[in-house]
Amino acid sequence: MIDTAKLTIRMGIVRTFADMKSTENPWQTLNSSVPYENPWLSIRHEEVITPAGTPGIYGVVSFKNKAVGVVPIDADGNTYLVGQYRYALNEYSWEIPEGGSPLGTVPLDSAKRELKEETGLEAKKWTEIARIHTSNSATDEEGFLYIAEDLTEGEHAPEDTEDLRLWKLPLAEAIDMAMTSRITDALSVSALLIVARLRGI
Repeated sequence: MIDTAKLTIRMGIVRTFADMKSTENPWQTLNSSVPYENPWLSIRHEEVITPAGTPGIYGVVSFKNKAVGVVPIDADGNTYLVGQYRYALNEYSWEIPEGGSPLGTVPLDSAKRELKEETGLEAKKWTEIARIHTSNSATDEEGFLYIAEDLTEGEHAPEDTEDLRLWKLPLAEAIDMAMTSRITDALSVSALLIVARLRGI
C-alpha cells in the first residue's frame, strides 16, 4: 500500500494555488560560461547543484529576441498560415505568422511588423491572448501571442533569407490542423487552441 503522507512530502504535491506561487528556486549555480554566441542566440554552460543536492551541469539557450505569434482572423472567419522549410527540423512547417521581438522592444509592435512582413496584412484590433515559454527545460525564450482582427490586405515583404508561402483557410480548419499534429510549431499550436477555447470552436 502506498503511504500517501510520505509521497506528499517526497514529491511536494501542491494542494492550493498559493502553494504554487510560494515555490523557491532549489537550484544552485556554481559557475557559468558562454561557449557559443551568434547574433540571434547564446548558449550558457553552467555547473550546478541540483534540487536533489547532487552536482550536475546545465545548458541553456538564450535568444536575443522574444517570440511573437499572431492569429489573424478576417470578417468571414478565415485565418492565414505561413509555410516555410525549417532548417533545424529538416521538414516543412505550416505556422501562424510569427517572428522575433528584440529584447527591450514592445512585443506588440514586433507582432504588427511580422504580420505585415509575412502576410501583407494590417489589423486595427489587437488582443493579447497569452504569454508562454516555448521549451522551458532548455531555453528561457518567452513568447507572446495575439489575435489580429479588422484586417486590411496589402503586399507582404519577407526577409531576404525567407521563402514563404501564404495560405488563407477557415479558422476551424487551422485549429483542426493543430489538433491533429499537422501543425506542430509550439507558438502556433498554443495560439490556435487558445483561440478555439475563446471562440468556442
